[in-house]
Amino acid sequence: MKRKVPYFAACSFIWFMLFITASVRAEGKDTLDCKIILLKTKGTIYQMLGEITERSGFLFIYDSNILDNDQRIKLKKKEYTIREAVHAITGQNDLKMKIIGNHILLSLHQKTDSAANVIDQPLAGHKESIYFDVEGVLHDNYTQEPISYGTVGVKEAGVGTITNQNGEFRLRLPDSLLHSTIYFSHLGYKPQEINSQLLIGRHNFLTLEPQVIPIQEIVVRLVNPRKLLQDMIDKRNINYANHPAYLTSFYREGVEHRKKLSNLTEAIFKIYKTPYMSPHKDQVKLLKMRRISDENEKDSLIAKMKSGINACLLLDVIKILPDFFMTDYNDQYNYIHSDITVIDNRLANVISFEQKANVKEPLYKGAIYIDAENDALLRVSFEFNPQYVKDVGNILIIKKSRDIKIIPQKVSYTVTYKPWNNTYYINHIRGDLNFKIKKRRKIFNTNTLHVWFEMATCRIDTIDVRRFTKHEILPTRSIFAETNFIYDKDFWENFNVILPEEKLNEAISKISSKIEETGY
Repeated sequence: MKRKVPYFAACSFIWFMLFITASVRAEGKDTLDCKIILLKTKGTIYQMLGEITERSGFLFIYDSNILDNDQRIKLKKKEYTIREAVHAITGQNDLKMKIIGNHILLSLHQKTDSAANVIDQPLAGHKESIYFDVEGVLHDNYTQEPISYGTVGVKEAGVGTITNQNGEFRLRLPDSLLHSTIYFSHLGYKPQEINSQLLIGRHNFLTLEPQVIPIQEIVVRLVNPRKLLQDMIDKRNINYANHPAYLTSFYREGVEHRKKLSNLTEAIFKIYKTPYMSPHKDQVKLLKMRRISDENEKDSLIAKMKSGINACLLLDVIKILPDFFMTDYNDQYNYIHSDITVIDNRLANVISFEQKANVKEPLYKGAIYIDAENDALLRVSFEFNPQYVKDVGNILIIKKSRDIKIIPQKVSYTVTYKPWNNTYYINHIRGDLNFKIKKRRKIFNTNTLHVWFEMATCRIDTIDVRRFTKHEILPTRSIFAETNFIYDKDFWENFNVILPEEKLNEAISKISSKIEETGY
C-alpha cells in the first residue's frame, strides 16, 4: 500500500522589470541634505515615505507608535532635501534622523537617547541571563500589505522566529547577542540585515522590497523539472544535516467551529533531530504547554486533533520523501518548470506538479522551490487536488458521530527550510484542514470546521546532542490537547514564539477561556 504524506499548494509570482533608483550620495556632503523631487504630492504618510525611498534608495526604520502610517497628507510639488521631505511628510520637526547602511532611522530625540543608553551600557537586571526583545511588524514596501510567515533571525546564531499572519514578530534574545545582526527574509523579497541595537526599545515598522530580476540577467534555457528534483534528492547528504541536532520549536494547534475558536493548544518542544539520511525516528520532548478552551461551547460537535505533532515530523519532506518527489518511477504526476523566483537573495527554480488527468484517486498538486545553485529544497507548498479532496474524508477523520456528515473542502500544507552554518534545517510547517459539517436529515444546518497546526524552529543546537531517555519522550500520535501538564504563570519565559495574529487574539478574548492547570 502506498504511503501518503500531506502537502500544500501555492502560487508564485515574479516581476520582470527594471528598477532604477537615483543615487543621492555625495562626497563631503550630509546625505540628508541632498535634494530630491517628490513626484507624488498626495497620499498616506507610508506612501509618501515610499516616494523618498524611490528617489533615494533608502528604506526607513521607525517606531510605529510615533507615526500614523494611514494619515493622509498633501504636499507642494517642489525640490526638497531628504530631511525637509521627511519633516514635511510626518509633520514632526523634532524627528531625529540617522543613516545606517541603506536605512534611515527615525526617532524622537528623547527615545533615541534612551535607546543609546541601552546600546552602550549593559542591560540592567539580576545576575542570571538577561534577555532583550526585538519586535515590530514586517510589510511589503510598495503595497503596505503585511508579510506573513517571514523569517526573522540572528545571522550569527541559530535563533529565530516567524512573522504571524499580520506580519508581526517578537524575537527574544540573550544579552550576549546585543551586538548581533538581525535578518528578515521572505520568498520573492530582497532580504534585509539590521544591527539589533537599532531595533531595541521600539515597536519597529520594517519593510522588504520585492526582489527584481532584471530581464538582461535571465538566461532562457530548457529545464528538465524531473532532473531538478532528482538532483535535489541526490544532494540531500550535502545540503542537510549529517549529524543530530536539537531543535527548540514552538508548536500551535487550533480548532475553529463556525468560524469561532473552540480550542487552542500551544507548546515549546525540544526535538532530537536525527541526521536526514538516518532511518531512525526523531524524538520530541515537551518543555512547556498551555491549553485554552471555550467552556461555554454548548454545541454537540466536539472536534479534536490527533497526531498533529506526528504530522509535523512527517512533513519534514527531505527526511521522509513524499510520493511526488519520486520522479524516477512516478507516472502519476505532471511536472513543469513554471517560474524563477528569489529566496534570501538566491535564485530558485519553481517546479509545479499536479496529478495526471487519467489518475482518479486523490493525490496532490503544488509547487516546489529549489535553489538554482546548490539544488537545496527551500520550500514546498501543496494541497489535495480540489477535484478529489472530498474523497479524503476517511483518511483525515478518525471518528465521527453517525448524525453528522463531514466533507473536506480544502486541505493544504506548507514547509520551508533555512540554512544555518551552510547546513539546511526545517524552518516552518503549517497545515490547514477545512471541512463542511452537515447534520443528516437537516437541510439548512450546515457550518464550517477549520483545524490547523504549525511548528516553527526557534533555536538550533549541534553541541553535545544526545537522544532523550524513555521517560522524556512525548507520544506524538495522541491527542496532544489532552496531555497533562503543569501550567506556569510565566509561561513563555525567554522562549521565542509566533505571536498570535489579530484574528486569533480577538477569538481568545471573546471566548470564556480556561487555561487548564493539571499535574502529572
